[in-house]
Amino acid sequence: MVAPDALATVFDRLNGLSLPDAARELARAGVPVFPCAPGEKTPLVPSGFQQATDDLQRVQGWWRWQPTANIGIPTGAASGLVVIDIDVHGTNGYTSYARAARAGLIPEPLATVTTPTGGRHAYFPADPAQEQRSWAVGKAGVDCRGDGGYIIAPSSVRMLDGARIPYRVEQVAAGLVKPVDAVRLRNFLAPAPPRRPVPENRGVAGREDADRLATWLARQVKGDRNYKLFWAACRLAEGNVPVGDALDALVRAEQPDFGEREITRTVYSAYRSVGAGASHQNRSGQTLDPLAAGSVHRVPERRVPASRELP
Repeated sequence: MVAPDALATVFDRLNGLSLPDAARELARAGVPVFPCAPGEKTPLVPSGFQQATDDLQRVQGWWRWQPTANIGIPTGAASGLVVIDIDVHGTNGYTSYARAARAGLIPEPLATVTTPTGGRHAYFPADPAQEQRSWAVGKAGVDCRGDGGYIIAPSSVRMLDGARIPYRVEQVAAGLVKPVDAVRLRNFLAPAPPRRPVPENRGVAGREDADRLATWLARQVKGDRNYKLFWAACRLAEGNVPVGDALDALVRAEQPDFGEREITRTVYSAYRSVGAGASHQNRSGQTLDPLAAGSVHRVPERRVPASRELP
């Protein structure tokens, strides 16, 4: 985990460095890095950000192999960094970010970086006392890159309309900085909707909804199947379908690489994200409590691509 003062020192020097030099300086400061495709965000190494390292020999070897590779940094506990990503596509995230700052939810960042598309990355030290997962609130134009995510670092570049546009360090904090409370920020930007009363006939309709979504989910190929499960479970939770009915239906999408335990954890995570949750038993009669079983898997909020078949 990188020390905040070490990160501030190295970020002060990143602008203008070549990509191999920037990767080396970050690694020397204790920041784990990994190579991404030149001008893009796609990892070049198997397992992507999970291969990130601050081992200087390996980092130098990667950038000798690909001197124009962009620089990826894993976020969350892996690096000790949480990044709030302000987007300007569709929704102006600067407005939401400013509103959260006025509410006292945004402390001074450790560093801010302007992105090639006009957005901004605000770097904060991770809070070692709590897990901070990645999330996205599209309607606010603000994402959080924490555990399970990564960020493209300066002095990486993007190829946009034939031009090479860099990520540039805009500002570095001069004093002590505090972690951002990413959970409070997300709840501020996307408050949970009020629970609606359950209609008398909701039991039958709810089971029909769950069955329909389970049939659709079973047809999905691996890759983003866990995300689609989370999306489907959120829809059922928002419709006040009992978690037991949702689990009984969605667990039918189980496949050799997509087991009941993973499905159960993701369904519970979805229900908790919209303010619902209860214990449930699996087909063996064993109570499955996600909190007792380990950390709950959460998937960032985002829309299912319009090009994919929806139920």
